[in-house]
Amino acid sequence: MSNVNNTIEYIVENAVNPKDFILKCEEKYENKIIKIAKDIAESDKTEIVMLAGPSSSGKTTTAKKLCQALEDFGVRSHTISLDDFYRDKADSPRFPDGTPDYETVDALDIPCFEKTMTQLIETGSAMVPEFDFLTGKRKEKYNSLKIGEKDVIVVEGLHALNPAITEHLPKDRLLKIYISVSSRIYDGRKNIVLNKRNIRFIRRLVRDYKFRGNSVEETFKMWITVRYGEDSYLFPFKDNADIRINTIHLYEICVLRDLAAELLEQVSDNSEFYKESQRLIRSLHKFPKIDSSLVPDNSLLREFIGKE
Repeated sequence: MSNVNNTIEYIVENAVNPKDFILKCEEKYENKIIKIAKDIAESDKTEIVMLAGPSSSGKTTTAKKLCQALEDFGVRSHTISLDDFYRDKADSPRFPDGTPDYETVDALDIPCFEKTMTQLIETGSAMVPEFDFLTGKRKEKYNSLKIGEKDVIVVEGLHALNPAITEHLPKDRLLKIYISVSSRIYDGRKNIVLNKRNIRFIRRLVRDYKFRGNSVEETFKMWITVRYGEDSYLFPFKDNADIRINTIHLYEICVLRDLAAELLEQVSDNSEFYKESQRLIRSLHKFPKIDSSLVPDNSLLREFIGKE
């Protein structure tokens, strides 16, 4: 985004007053969401918000914040995650080597999603599935969802902008939103310090370690598949969006740097990911440190670092 001063020099300068820096970044993101919620509240058409973004873009937090902002404008809202419409692991599409392909849109039970949305739109109620990622299966018990006449449904997921998902939904009731880290970090000589995918990877590296017990090697390996999924099934459709949200918080690397660098140091020199891990470490060390205790409890960054 052109109005983002995304240089390492700007970050270093502002990190001297971390509380003010954090507040400025948080307000920029929050104000965008409030503006979208206000427009939805004043519209007579939008009933379904399709919110898509790549891995570690902050989809879950953005959906929650949008719902909260809608509530503040007097609009009831409900969130549906496309992840809950995954097919059982045994029925998932496969790569040529036989491993499950969770990135393809065909990994979702699209007929089930269409049926659920149709029932919600036409009758105001539906039974919504819930996927259990520990077992790799859909839970037997579905969740009842009832919506009012003027309620808004927020559907979030990697494939929320894919025509395979949206083609059977009423076009005059849709608002399509694409979110991602949309800014690189440069130095004063216009060299890239961290690109957009690097920033999302660092978010995921920390999150997967803290909440999923994944090693750095595991995250690197999964990232290859994640990138394939984004290139194949998300990026070709991002121009379908009516609105884009840049979820970068310019102070975030200052908070993530120590743990991310510590994790990356664990990559052995005989690993295929060693060279990339060392490059990221060098980049991380260019950022000043900001203590995570200063991050607001409702910040998008909490999706990746957790609560204090």
